Amino acid sequence: MVGRTFESVEVLHPRATRGQDAPLGELIVDARVRAVARRGKYMWLELADESAADPARNVVFIHLGMSGQLRVGHNDSAHVRIRTRLSGGVELDFIDQRTFGRWHFGPLATISHIARDPLDPNFDIAAAARRITAKKVPIKTVLLDQTVVSGIGNIYADEALWLAGLDPRKRASALRQYRAREVIESAAAVMRTALAAGGTSFDSLYVNVNGESGYFSRDLNAYGRAGLPCRRCGSLLQRRVLGGRSTHYCPQCQTFG
Repeated sequence: MVGRTFESVEVLHPRATRGQDAPLGELIVDARVRAVARRGKYMWLELADESAADPARNVVFIHLGMSGQLRVGHNDSAHVRIRTRLSGGVELDFIDQRTFGRWHFGPLATISHIARDPLDPNFDIAAAARRITAKKVPIKTVLLDQTVVSGIGNIYADEALWLAGLDPRKRASALRQYRAREVIESAAAVMRTALAAGGTSFDSLYVNVNGESGYFSRDLNAYGRAGLPCRRCGSLLQRRVLGGRSTHYCPQCQTFG
């Protein structure tokens, strides 16, 4: 994709470019892709005719939502939402069964508030720990705050807190710095394990570009296991709602310490 130029863009579902005032094709046809980058749940295409040094430069944002996929090469999926052709005869399709994802051409500064995720090579764990302990809300809620740390999500937040042995109701501002770092390190470990397993699939909707399910759901220690014995201490796991999100934890070995 890098080094290729958009030759045509066909939007097949209006929700796939919602919020875009002008037709996407008018904005990016003839633009050459200089680089591909990501932060949290966003990825974007840097364009050659935009200055890399300009923080207000325009990029092509691609948010996959919950079921979005990018596929190179022609395919006949009924859920193709955007079909593009790049130089060299390369086809790039955006497929999204639920159409929660979208493409958007706009300034990179749009996502300047989103923090880096724990797997980002430029992630600053000390700074992230300080942001966590500055919040006077439950640690589970903080892990889902994209301005503090991005990319974790509800499932992996529960798993990270179980791995760290920390009660999700613990007020973040009451944590010591070393404990906040442990939570972040646990989140990173969970995310790496999940990636190695192909992600988390609960039904046929959540598959990779080859139609294969992710198998991390088999290794979940907390999420979705309310009423089942904890794999660490044997106590029954509980479910509560924190910040409007389902939260699963062990009341025995996940402590407030």
